[in-house]
Amino acid sequence: MDTNYLSAEAVKSFIAKVFIGLGMPKQDATLCAELMVRTDLSGADGHGVFRLLQYARRIKSGGINLNPQMKLLQDAPSIGLLHGDNAMGHLVMHRCAELAIAKAKVSGIGWMGCCYGNHAGAGSTYANLVSEAGLVGIYMAVGSANHMAPWGGVDPLLSTNPIAISVPTNHQQAPVVLDMATTVAAYGKVKMKAQAGEPMPIGWMIDKQGKPLTDPNRSSEGTLLPIGDYKGYGLSLMIALLAGSMNGAAVGSQLVDFNDDETAVTNTGQTIIAVNPEFLTGFQNMTKSANQLIDEIKSSKPLPNVSKIRVPGDGAAQAKQKRSVEGIPIPAGLLKNLHTCAELAGVEPIQLN
Repeated sequence: MDTNYLSAEAVKSFIAKVFIGLGMPKQDATLCAELMVRTDLSGADGHGVFRLLQYARRIKSGGINLNPQMKLLQDAPSIGLLHGDNAMGHLVMHRCAELAIAKAKVSGIGWMGCCYGNHAGAGSTYANLVSEAGLVGIYMAVGSANHMAPWGGVDPLLSTNPIAISVPTNHQQAPVVLDMATTVAAYGKVKMKAQAGEPMPIGWMIDKQGKPLTDPNRSSEGTLLPIGDYKGYGLSLMIALLAGSMNGAAVGSQLVDFNDDETAVTNTGQTIIAVNPEFLTGFQNMTKSANQLIDEIKSSKPLPNVSKIRVPGDGAAQAKQKRSVEGIPIPAGLLKNLHTCAELAGVEPIQLN
């Protein structure tokens, strides 16, 4: 399949123009575009500009509030709860990250939950905002649609429920970043397979008889498989409780599938935690120990068929370095969707190099 490459600035500019064309205030549109492109630069292609058409349709249908009045429902020195007023999830989580960082700098830890948000892209985007402030960032979310059944069941009552953790190594180097769904594959990857006209690998999904499902266009007929079997199911459930139930957000049968419903309020729940290492052994001691451990791991002996040992975040750092020079890949299917975005917003189509 033909793939075009566009600079991060070109993609960011186009995203902002689409949002502004749909009625979003310029400042919010610029921030959403910045956060989406950060995701694309990291290589998380299912959560950046790929999602623009879905967001645009939801905005056009009135499913997202473009003039939200976000407010704190609870606000204590180290913990708080933000009502997102059905705003773009990126705006809600960016505000939560800011508040968590501010709390952690004063109290040692900042825990911010939110309700009435929306899909916010990759969790590492927000965990990294925290680590860039010299803190440890932990992010959890209730996914925006139920695609996983409880272990041993067939009814999808849980989502991909991602978790991301970002630990700074020092002020110059990339952090160690774990960003994962609690399912074998995030649903965004299923959507990308459908867009590309490619089958899913065996092991991503099963149908309601427990047989492998490989056709991404039939994903509604099955469920995503959890990582580590029952352990992934258990982790998904706990994240639903911490990011959903505890925040007054939708979980289980209350969850709105934003893939199929463009108008209903999703009430997406998310949590971001900032931990200040200065209240423990200190930033310098933490990063010295972290770097020593990373060096030991990377210099350890690999298996015969392994060229090198990596740590979480290496792939994202390499993708950012490469894409900052070569550009962000825009496959033909995505390009077609971006043209549709331009039509919806009444703006000029994205220009290829």
